[in-house]
Amino acid sequence: MIMEIKRKIYQKLLKWKEETNGTKALFLEGARRIGKSTIAKKFAQNEYESFVLIDFNNVSKKIKDNFDNLNNLDLFFQTISLEYNTKLYNRKSVIIFDEIQKFPRAREAVKYLVQDGRFDIIETGSLISIKENVQNITIPSEERMLKMYPIDFEEFLIAKNEEILLEYIHDCYKNKVPLEQSLHAKAMHIFREYMLVGGMPQSVVAYLENALDFEKSDIEKRDILELYRNDIKKSAKRYNSKVSAIFENIPAYLSTHEKKIVLSEVDKNATFDKYDEPLFWLDDSMICNLCYKCNDPCVGFALNKNESSVKCYMGDTGLLVSLAFSENEIANEQLYKSIMNGKLSLNEGMLYENVIAQMLVSKGRKLYFYTQYNLEKRRNDIEIDFLLSNESKTNFKIFPLEVKSSKNYTTTSLTKFAEKFGNKIENQIIVHPKQFSFENGIMKIPPYMIPCL
Repeated sequence: MIMEIKRKIYQKLLKWKEETNGTKALFLEGARRIGKSTIAKKFAQNEYESFVLIDFNNVSKKIKDNFDNLNNLDLFFQTISLEYNTKLYNRKSVIIFDEIQKFPRAREAVKYLVQDGRFDIIETGSLISIKENVQNITIPSEERMLKMYPIDFEEFLIAKNEEILLEYIHDCYKNKVPLEQSLHAKAMHIFREYMLVGGMPQSVVAYLENALDFEKSDIEKRDILELYRNDIKKSAKRYNSKVSAIFENIPAYLSTHEKKIVLSEVDKNATFDKYDEPLFWLDDSMICNLCYKCNDPCVGFALNKNESSVKCYMGDTGLLVSLAFSENEIANEQLYKSIMNGKLSLNEGMLYENVIAQMLVSKGRKLYFYTQYNLEKRRNDIEIDFLLSNESKTNFKIFPLEVKSSKNYTTTSLTKFAEKFGNKIENQIIVHPKQFSFENGIMKIPPYMIPCL
């Protein structure tokens, strides 16, 4: 029996069911292979008397043709009930449209099915905003969107039966005190495990069910990367070579000092206006997390987004490990051992920043960074990895966040940033491998406390 990973999103599904009472469908959006279908099916089994899951990756012609019967919903639902040999109960059954991007007409039909009100509707899918999947259909307003991400660090702790440690981490953050040293070491060890294994359910299960075998998880991750490559070939039809070029170069970009996408490495004649759709594809697929430069943080990040200066992080850091390093590199250079011992080289340091990006996105944050170029020195003299805010429209405050993968570092950039934007800054944050501390107006936290922010 395959182990079951407890997902926090289940509570959000319960909230949707209770709050909407059938007046809105739920659209569960996320990258492929993160467990959307699994959680939808589990929810349906637990919370309804019966359910039907229609997988549009593998659906009969009869069911597709059934969407011509929307003017006769009695016949529409009868056809589904007979085809799937499942009795449907008024207000006690749910119909799941799985991988709905494969059949956009079903998404358009949601409007009428929700208005009818007999059964709850759950949709799952990815790539729901690219032109190919929305052209010629009317997007229903009767949807509640819910983004689903890979297993996060807290869920990873729970999967390892470390609920007590998780509670202790939250208590220490709340009281602004460090963990006891041995427990800090334990939390950092598990965090490094998470960084290598990642949050794709198949990878986590393979790791935990095979006596913490990193190679078993790596096999699963490489299968997922091949699936993504095939998706790029099939889905990004008009620009798949551009999407593929960016995707394969992510480790190279993140290995550089600035970590930004450099299009000249893909195509010497490339410009960002020619790559807006490929970047949108990678962002919409949720395979990647894009982080844009903000030219002036004072006015609001989105208003000053610089679309020609962007970093591209992998949506899952475990996948980045398998994308960046070949099987031979991992075996010969003892990558896992060096990372678990906290000995990060420059190339491995990119994993640290990627996982912080992943953790911030899973909390619903858009990613922005800030740099200031010094003409005299011919280099950046301010570099802030991530900009967070209190998202207030009347009293906007900035939380600059820097990621430090080693224990020895300087705070020059944060100091200069504070001098420039002081009145707008609420808190300065450094994420580092050391214990929690508060020094010179800077909150320094270990990475396992990011979920507490």
